[in-house]
Amino acid sequence: MTITPLHLQRLIALPYLILGGWCLLAPHMVEGLMINPAFQHLSPTSALLIGCFGAQAVLGGLFIWFSRFTAQTFLIYAFALLPFFVFNYWFVFEIPIFNRWMALDLGSNALMLGLTVWGWRLARKHEALGG
Repeated sequence: MTITPLHLQRLIALPYLILGGWCLLAPHMVEGLMINPAFQHLSPTSALLIGCFGAQAVLGGLFIWFSRFTAQTFLIYAFALLPFFVFNYWFVFEIPIFNRWMALDLGSNALMLGLTVWGWRLARKHEALGG
């Protein structure tokens, strides 16, 4: 099986669908695991906010899954991911709202960044060949 840009694009969508779905369906579980106790609310409001975050992530994942990325899309997406690494660092180490479980998000972001670079390279080749 040959890996295509579409395969990589769909792999990029998976963290949004999986982690976003988790936030949407089990917001208090996510809050209890990911947020340090001093910052937890475990209230209907916090569940609503985490659920909304999850719904947005699932929506983004669906757009990624069903769209067709060009080389430019992959490249722009790679640059758009970079602030998330700053976010992960800041809210784990500088203002420790999130705990070490945030490594799930960091790992997903790193995976998606690698996939976007790979997708950009593959898409450039496919576009150069008229694909």
